[in-house]
Amino acid sequence: MRKLFLAIAVICLTLTAAAQSADESAIRKVMDDQAAAWNRGDLAAFMTGYEDSPQTTFVGNKNTYGYQAILESYKKSFASKEEMGTLTFSQIEVRLLPASDNRVEYAVMYGHFHLDRNVHGASKKDDGYYSLIWHKTKDGWKIIVDHTS
Repeated sequence: MRKLFLAIAVICLTLTAAAQSADESAIRKVMDDQAAAWNRGDLAAFMTGYEDSPQTTFVGNKNTYGYQAILESYKKSFASKEEMGTLTFSQIEVRLLPASDNRVEYAVMYGHFHLDRNVHGASKKDDGYYSLIWHKTKDGWKIIVDHTS
């Protein structure tokens, strides 16, 4: 009986670890897709990584609330592909936040971004750090809070 219990426990832990690994991979894929969309100048595709909700929040120089407001802010700040430039992410860490029943619906990510771009004919490099809160939705993992500085 004890061996059966241990076998079941090992199987449960293995399945939990596999599910968590799949969640982290899915989140990282969203980030890869966002960088690719940004680098081809496609803000609409970039924004698919965010939850389309009035509660979605971007924290930067000021707080911006709502998917549409965040999109409009990006459009204003990055009016062309040249102004968007080339975006890369590094030092990425993902922390899944399991609930008491071990379901994972939220995660936190933090890392570094680098942006090479052209602003009014001048080359500019922007570097900074970000932290993201993710929510697992029926449409996949989505950013609900973005703090970038």
